[in-house]
Amino acid sequence: MKGVLAIDIGGSHVKVRIPRDPDKRRFESGPGLTPEQMVSGVKELVSGWSFDRISIGIPAPIAKNTAKIDPVNLGDGWAGFNFEDAFGLPTKILNDAAMQAIGSYEGGCMLFMGLGTGLGTCLINQHVVQPTEIAHMPYRDGETFEHVIGEAGLERSGKKAWKKDVSEVARILYEGLLPDYIILGGGNSKKFKNDDDLPRFCRRGDNANAFLGGFRVWEDVWKNATD
Repeated sequence: MKGVLAIDIGGSHVKVRIPRDPDKRRFESGPGLTPEQMVSGVKELVSGWSFDRISIGIPAPIAKNTAKIDPVNLGDGWAGFNFEDAFGLPTKILNDAAMQAIGSYEGGCMLFMGLGTGLGTCLINQHVVQPTEIAHMPYRDGETFEHVIGEAGLERSGKKAWKKDVSEVARILYEGLLPDYIILGGGNSKKFKNDDDLPRFCRRGDNANAFLGGFRVWEDVWKNATD
């Protein structure tokens, strides 16, 4: 087999990687990006790479190997789009937080919290993947968890107060969901310079784990991850 192409779709960029090349390639996305444009852009970007399977992380709920709704930070047409037909290769579609969570998983029961534009969450217990929508649950003063610790909350509160909010939300979820540990991923996890800034049950992840998750999901132990 030739290998896996992992595609990580975000609100600002579409990033791609294959296992044997540590360098990722990317192009800009944005609120007008359609799935057809994404497929076309990826095909242009992967010139010279060989692969026979594809994994795609999309910032939306996933069912039956496609997006259930259009992502809020991208264009129209994602819901129900057939990516296997578009690429002509076996393709697995995951929520973007779930893909990074799989790449971050270190065994046991793990809660993943992706700190970025919003808040992406995923619970994994003994390799069983349970995507969640914790971000949209009410939290404080009429705001959701996402409003408080997403990008808007960081800009409104400032880094020091935001970091306290993240730690408090992590504590609430740790006590409520009982994971063995929590991984903080996403671009804003870099605001925590090291694990000393975090509650004892938290570890800082890495955005590169999204690609690792895309590669891993084809392994037998993860065979139910996209069902």
